[in-house]
Amino acid sequence: MSDSRSAKIRLYVEQPLGEGQTVPLSRDQAHYLFSVMRLAAGDRVLVFDGRSGEWLARVAEAGKKGGTLVCEAQTRPLQPPPDLWLFFAPIKKARTDFIVEKAAEMGAARICPVQTDFTNAERIRRDRLQAHAVEAAEQCGGTFVPEVCEMRKLSEVLEGWPHGRRLMFCDEMLAGAGRALGDAAPGPWAILIGPEGGFSEAERDRLRALPFAHPVSLGPRVLRADTAAVAALTVWQQALGDWA
Repeated sequence: MSDSRSAKIRLYVEQPLGEGQTVPLSRDQAHYLFSVMRLAAGDRVLVFDGRSGEWLARVAEAGKKGGTLVCEAQTRPLQPPPDLWLFFAPIKKARTDFIVEKAAEMGAARICPVQTDFTNAERIRRDRLQAHAVEAAEQCGGTFVPEVCEMRKLSEVLEGWPHGRRLMFCDEMLAGAGRALGDAAPGPWAILIGPEGGFSEAERDRLRALPFAHPVSLGPRVLRADTAAVAALTVWQQALGDWA
């Protein structure tokens, strides 16, 4: 059977994809496909590179330390997310992983950790978080993998803010105030989620004074940072994104 229904596994690869393209597998990918999932030569998988859509590929060579796939046919074109960036203050390791995974699943185009006045984490492992974004895209059927950026200070991010991009500033002080996006227009946007201790007064004052910032409430209760990220992505997607 040569159609995509014969493939139950999705794999992200960095090799550009196209009909007849040979795709070399890394040692880890070969171990997963051939030792863990027990695939063999002739079996098929779905592959994507974040640029060329999703492709049906056949296992041409299967080995313990490597292997190759051959692309046969495109099953889906690239489906890029809206031009939405998520800025968030890293928290405990598992909950930061959760934010990255859900942001990738829910359609963020870029994921940006920021250092705020009350951020507890002083550093992140960008490569590990990027791997979580890849795994989320593999599992949720995505054809695009968002970039996970290095952590930067919030003040630096705001100083270099790109022209034309608006900011959905999730202000916990507005809990219960009922302020949402209203009649905001679609286009390039970003969401900003604060740390566990909330934004400092200085940060809040600065954000409220920015002409491109839209302070919003995420409901009548103050949410945990990881919950707030999911809630904010949902609010934006339903109002302005590809869920609307």
